[in-house]
Amino acid sequence: MAIDHLLQRDVPLAPLTTLGIGGPAKFFIRATTVDEVREAIAWATDHQQRVFILGGGSNLLIADEGFDGLVIHIDLRGVTVLSVDEYAMVRVAAGEVWDEFAAMAVANRWSGIECLSGIPGSAGATPIQNVGAYGQEVSETIARVEALDRTTSLVRSFTNWDCRFGYRSSLFKNYERERWVVLSVTFRLKVDGSATVRYPELRRYLDERGIALDDLTHVRDAVIAIRKRKGMVLDPTDPDTRSDGSFFMNPILTAEQHDDFRRHAGTEDAPGFPSNDGTVKLSAAWLIEHAGFTKGFTHGNVGLSSKHSLAIINRGGGTAREVRELVTMIQEKVREQFGVEIHPEPNFV
Repeated sequence: MAIDHLLQRDVPLAPLTTLGIGGPAKFFIRATTVDEVREAIAWATDHQQRVFILGGGSNLLIADEGFDGLVIHIDLRGVTVLSVDEYAMVRVAAGEVWDEFAAMAVANRWSGIECLSGIPGSAGATPIQNVGAYGQEVSETIARVEALDRTTSLVRSFTNWDCRFGYRSSLFKNYERERWVVLSVTFRLKVDGSATVRYPELRRYLDERGIALDDLTHVRDAVIAIRKRKGMVLDPTDPDTRSDGSFFMNPILTAEQHDDFRRHAGTEDAPGFPSNDGTVKLSAAWLIEHAGFTKGFTHGNVGLSSKHSLAIINRGGGTAREVRELVTMIQEKVREQFGVEIHPEPNFV
């Protein structure tokens, strides 16, 4: 096949992840065009090999044994401004670095993703996870997602509605997980807009420094400063940032479940964030810390960040087995103490 010259064997995957953990790929291809993605999938089918689609390597835990199949590293590039009037419609190829696009949007005074600054990974991964932080989610600005159907090799365009977005969820993650390969994402961003700030910590930071909401550059700087304070911005000199970011999702409870939780916990102090639908979002960080896992907790060569209890870090030489052991320990203790289930965000491969 035409892609035979791109095929590599036994490629280490750990260096391609933010956590720095995982064994090699049996076969590996870096795809820079849609045709290469299509041909790589066809090659895997012909050779009866499993396929894993790799983006920016964040939000991912790869087994110590690696992946026994073909890893397709999506490296499609290009940012195309489709139109600019009241809103800017911008198509971003899946392999583009997310934070570079966030910086571009802010520089152009296009609002809608400024609170998602500093998040590692690729643009193509953002709709899969419905990436969110500091009160914003990408689903608020995504107009279309273009994806390749692995079963038919055809490309389909999805509207925002088609994507079935929810809290850290989407069609691509929760309903048809193995079917689609995201190729590009089109964003609808407000021209000369103001930041939407819903997160109290960010609001306080801006107010204390007199930063206006229409000053997108300084709002972005504020978001990155807060993320750095929590070890949530990649920094090769800071071992606390060798992580997948927030490892656990905040649990969402019904009103009845929330009442049960408060009785179980024996406290009214646990933070809860009510939604319009009557559900309450708990703080996974609070649950973890009050279950006895403080910042800096260690388990072998992995542990919790000294800056943020939601971040599981690789302290050096960490293994996927150690991460999974730590995850299980935390889940069991939170369940035992509070009667609440907390679930990991990263994809386990």
